[in-house]
Amino acid sequence: MAVATAGGTVPAASHTKPKRLVSAWHLVGLLAIFLFAVFPFYWMVATSLKTQAEALASPPIWVFTPRLDNYFEVLFNRDVLSSLTNSIIIAVSTTILAVGLGTPAAYALARFEFKSKEELWFWFITNRMLSPIVVALPIFLMARTLNLIDTHIVLILVYLTFNLPIVVWICTDQFRGVPKDLDEAARLAGASRFTIFWRIALPLAMPGVAVSAIFSFIFSWNELLYALVLTRNVARTAPVAATSFMSGYDLPWGEIMATGTLIVLPVIVFALIVSKHLVQGLTMGAVK
Repeated sequence: MAVATAGGTVPAASHTKPKRLVSAWHLVGLLAIFLFAVFPFYWMVATSLKTQAEALASPPIWVFTPRLDNYFEVLFNRDVLSSLTNSIIIAVSTTILAVGLGTPAAYALARFEFKSKEELWFWFITNRMLSPIVVALPIFLMARTLNLIDTHIVLILVYLTFNLPIVVWICTDQFRGVPKDLDEAARLAGASRFTIFWRIALPLAMPGVAVSAIFSFIFSWNELLYALVLTRNVARTAPVAATSFMSGYDLPWGEIMATGTLIVLPVIVFALIVSKHLVQGLTMGAVK
């Protein structure tokens, strides 16, 4: 088949060949990115199912008999289970508080005009931009004075300080995208401000809320600096428990990787639960 042109005819295949070549390169690039992102996770899980000898074998052993000994060891003998429980309590509590306090603040910033609004917005943003290590010592001294060392509440309050600006930042832009005409129509119908926020604005802004919740959960779950400084045994989190393996010359790589896998799994499950809203939230504003 040929395509007629002013200078004659050109085979149709000449137009489709470059497109197929570009698609092939796109496929190769996507496959490379996928392998680059997934292979470290695969290697972590695979190593967690190996014995110490298999984990240290050179060249690496690709075919082996999976064993759960490392998981039993870290959960019941290394006290990782209690650390995971502490991490869940702290991360979930921080996320609920950050979303519960941040969404009304974001709605107010998006809808109302008041004195020093810009200064308040700047204060929220700069709180998140502050390097955590800068205020680690003052926070430790305050926590020691208030007898909050090695408690859940101290980590929840610290993480809330850094997570609240994220929620306000993301949700403010999301609420600004909700038409004000909906608020005015609801006001004419007799709805209160809280009803408008709860029943109209919040459901429409749910993609942004989901994204901010995921960020808050991940930060609280993975944070190591304050968990290492402010906890001892009672409130020790999973990342701190993972660092306890790093001592001496004989590193139990299977147990380390098993702990890493257990730390990663809750984040993956949480992201899958809200994945629908996550995609919408990450692409908000991309199409006008």
